[in-house]
Amino acid sequence: MMLITHIAIALLSLAYTAYVYFAPTNAKLQTTYVLTALTIGTGTWLVVANPAHMLQSCMMGLVYLGTMFFGIALSRNKLAAEITRQHGDRE
Repeated sequence: MMLITHIAIALLSLAYTAYVYFAPTNAKLQTTYVLTALTIGTGTWLVVANPAHMLQSCMMGLVYLGTMFFGIALSRNKLAAEITRQHGDRE
């Protein structure tokens, strides 16, 4: 059951991060952080519970984290650019 939960959270976080890129806000970024932390937490629990597949799990975890960090960085940069542009329009 934990594996299904882990996979569902991971897929949701990837899809949500893609959504956040197109409409970034601070609140949405916070949700992305929570989903990423939940995925890391459930993944860690799965590795501790079943260490036989640790290398494969860790490699997939690194790919996931790299993808998430890249998506979050793009979203944060886009949000910062939008905020800067809004402040520039006011002057």
